[in-house]
Amino acid sequence: MTKINDIIIIEGMGYDSNVYVFEDVIVDTGTGQNMDYILKSIQEAGKSVDDLSLIVNTHNHYDHIGGNRYLDLEVAMHTNDAQALEEGDQDALLATMFGKSMEKMKVDLKLEEGNKVHDFEVLLTPGHTSGSICLYDGETLISGDTVFSGGGFGRVDLGGDMDEMRQSLERLSKLDVQYLLPGHGPAVEDGSRHIKMACEISTGYY
Repeated sequence: MTKINDIIIIEGMGYDSNVYVFEDVIVDTGTGQNMDYILKSIQEAGKSVDDLSLIVNTHNHYDHIGGNRYLDLEVAMHTNDAQALEEGDQDALLATMFGKSMEKMKVDLKLEEGNKVHDFEVLLTPGHTSGSICLYDGETLISGDTVFSGGGFGRVDLGGDMDEMRQSLERLSKLDVQYLLPGHGPAVEDGSRHIKMACEISTGYY
């Protein structure tokens, strides 16, 4: 567990996504299998769950939303991905792939392109899912499963779209990103370089 600026970084354990905490927001919650570790990490960083009021899910896959049910907080997600969670669509949520189930859950705040979460702007970056989002504050990009460090990017064979992924990576490559905070794997500096690598790799991907 580390910090970049005022963002607490909790690296995912097992199949969990990474979890990020800033102000009163927690971004993604993992599968829910390791909540003790997540809650302890938040506490060790000097915050309490009582300080939090909002979950922002970067997309609707189980390894990013499974922990939502253990936190009594409002949930925010892009409109395009919210329906599957509200309907309990186990296949779309990938719960079945993890051998789990996810109950229906209300999405309290339907996010759209250009919405603000404190200093972060919501960027719609489809490709991994149609409602995948990134959060960008002019310096730091919380990228979900759109782009990873080392030039990686999210799978598109689980309901995604490669053409949309390429367009999203191309868009992100034009941003000035100092810190890249992805949905899995390490957070890195010189984020723009990693995004440009992903953009180049994606152009040769079927």
